[in-house]
Amino acid sequence: MDAAARAHRRLTGGGWGTPARYAGLVVASGLTLAPFLWVGTNAFKFFKDIVQWSWTFEPTLVNFRRVLFEQDISFLRLGVNSLVIALASMAISLVCGALGAYSLSRFRWSRAVTAFVLGWMLFVHMVPPITFTGPFFLLARFFDVYNTYLPVIAAHTIITLPVVMWIMKGFFDELPKELEEAAMVDGCNRTGSFLRIALPLAGPGLGAAAILAFLFSWNEFLFALTLTSTAEATTIPVGVAKFSQEFAILYGEMSAASILASIPALIFVAVAQKQLLKGLTLGAVKG
Repeated sequence: MDAAARAHRRLTGGGWGTPARYAGLVVASGLTLAPFLWVGTNAFKFFKDIVQWSWTFEPTLVNFRRVLFEQDISFLRLGVNSLVIALASMAISLVCGALGAYSLSRFRWSRAVTAFVLGWMLFVHMVPPITFTGPFFLLARFFDVYNTYLPVIAAHTIITLPVVMWIMKGFFDELPKELEEAAMVDGCNRTGSFLRIALPLAGPGLGAAAILAFLFSWNEFLFALTLTSTAEATTIPVGVAKFSQEFAILYGEMSAASILASIPALIFVAVAQKQLLKGLTLGAVKG
C-alpha cells in the first residue's frame, strides 16, 4: 500500500478506525449524558423510587412544586439574585477586560510589563477560589456589605476578568492596526477608533468572553456561600445545596432545582452559541 492510499485510509477512517471511533464516541457520549440522565429522571421520581434505584416509576411533578412553592427562600428570588450577579460581573469583566487587553495590544508597553500583567491574570485565575474567601469575607464585614450583591459581584469579577482579558488580548492582536490608523487619519480619535473599529471587529471574541464570564458566575458556589446567608443575595447554587440537609439528602428536590437552574444558562448559550463557536474557532484563546 503506497503512502497516498495509507493517507486516504487514515482520512476516511477505514479498517478498524471507524468502529473504534464510533465506540469512542458512544463511550464519551454515555459518560457525558449519564449524570444528566440520572438527575433528569430523579427530578420526576418520588423519594422511595430514588432510594430504591427503580428503573420503572410513576412520573410526578411533586419535586418541582416543592422547589418552586414550598421553600423558605423563593426559588424565583434565587434566580433573580443569580441573574443580577452574573450579568453585573459579566459586564464589569467585559469592560475592564476589553480595555485592558486593548491597552496591552495597542499601546507601547514593554514586553516585561505585558508578560507580568498576563501572567498575573493567569495566576489569579489558577489560584483555588477558597484562597480568597477569607479575605473577601473580612472585607465584606469591614465595609458592612456582607449579604449584599456587591462582594459576590466583586469576587466573581476576579474570577472572570482574567478569562476575558486573555481572550480579548488574542483578538486585538489579530486585528490589523492599519484599520484604526486609517480611521484616525480620517479624523477619528483613539477612543473613536476603539469603539467604531476595534470593538465591532472583535465582536466574536467579546461574545465568547461574555458567555464564559456569565457561565462562570452563574455556576459559582463557594463565594456565594461564604458571602451570603439570606434571601437578600443568595444564589441558585447555594439554594440547590441546601437540599442536602443534616439527616437526609432530598435528591428529588435537588434534581428538580438543578434542572430549573440550568434553563437560563442553556437559553443564554443557545442564543449566543454562534458567537461562542466563532470566538473560540477564530483563535481567540491563545497566549
